Amino acid sequence: MSNIRTVRGMNDLLPADLERWQFVEQTVAALMTSYGYSEIRTPILERTELFSRGIGEVTDIVEKEMYTFDDRNGESLSMRPECTASVVRAAIQAGMLRNQTQKLWYIGPMFRYERPQKGRYRQFHQIGAEAFGLPGPHIDAELILMLARIWRDLGLRNVDLQLNSLGTAPARNLHREALQAYLRENMDVLDEDARRRLDTNPLRILDTKNPAMQALVEAAPRLETFLDDECKAHFAALQQILSEAGQSFSINHRLVRGLDYYSRTVFEWVTTELGAQGTVCGGGRYDGLVEQVGGTPCPGVGFSIGIERLVELLATQEAELPSRAPLATLVAIGPDACARAHPLAERIRDVLGSAGLLVDAEPGSVKAKFRRADRTGARIALVLGEQELAEQQMAIKFLREDREQETCPLFEVGTRLSALANDA
Repeated sequence: MSNIRTVRGMNDLLPADLERWQFVEQTVAALMTSYGYSEIRTPILERTELFSRGIGEVTDIVEKEMYTFDDRNGESLSMRPECTASVVRAAIQAGMLRNQTQKLWYIGPMFRYERPQKGRYRQFHQIGAEAFGLPGPHIDAELILMLARIWRDLGLRNVDLQLNSLGTAPARNLHREALQAYLRENMDVLDEDARRRLDTNPLRILDTKNPAMQALVEAAPRLETFLDDECKAHFAALQQILSEAGQSFSINHRLVRGLDYYSRTVFEWVTTELGAQGTVCGGGRYDGLVEQVGGTPCPGVGFSIGIERLVELLATQEAELPSRAPLATLVAIGPDACARAHPLAERIRDVLGSAGLLVDAEPGSVKAKFRRADRTGARIALVLGEQELAEQQMAIKFLREDREQETCPLFEVGTRLSALANDA
């Protein structure tokens, strides 16, 4: 009988993989909390209508990539391909947007039926943040500056910020008409995908990766020329705030993002160190999304980080991770010591807290036990043999430092370890 394997494009996260994952998750969660963002968790399954209304019916995500099925009641459900629409739905449903501002963050798996490749999977993971009820450029800037701090706290480098403004619906409509007229004049250059998008979503053509169309899209009418004064002022104010905060950026007039709900500010953080999948984070403003999903008008802005790509970038850059090694391993030698090892360890943990204490009460030679203790990366070996047990003491042996071995009364070991942990 053959082995059952994972579904294509969906990957196990094994213990050896998780060190970087947990570092990312814990660092980002702590920072977003420090900025006043509260965690929200939404279901993986949502009504399909949420995404067709929120993301856009003619986007690749809705047309081609969603995992969609009818349940036993004939209702169309989809596994969430992104989380912004879900957060908006949850906030509306819970009455969180009635004359209120909200700052929320989320983490979890998303699903898209794409061709699996490096940095792009059918189950992938995102961390994101959303802010509601704040129309000005200051909250756009806060999110961007928070992201810059995330990269610094993770020890990442060479992650660059690109900005653009998509304006409001009237400006986009005028630009759409001009863009369609321009593209129709150049039908012979358009590829099959561009011709399909021409009538439904021409703005997405500007984001093409087809080398044969690059000159065409470079010369296309720019949305910036259609922006009204208010949108121009919003974008200028954002740039000023970022500049005064010392945050570098470049303007990318072809940056449109892949979701229909964006308006005004859009941004991406990109790197050249991950090949073709160089975007590690994207976001922007979506002032009309709450109304599209069924709520009363409420401005919103947010971002999402692809955890897989962030983890890959950490590995590529060999970013230093905090040590996960335990403080100590209790090495029990002899049957009586092995029998007492775990009860004694629990008393030590009561005092020690989360610094990390392992127990080796398994059979084996003294030499083998110390080899195992060394492999854990622990700083200290607590030695409990028959003699130590008779004398109600434990030996404290330093594995990583040139220090003399100590002895300590059993009831004081937790306090002594705590002091050694603080000394480190």
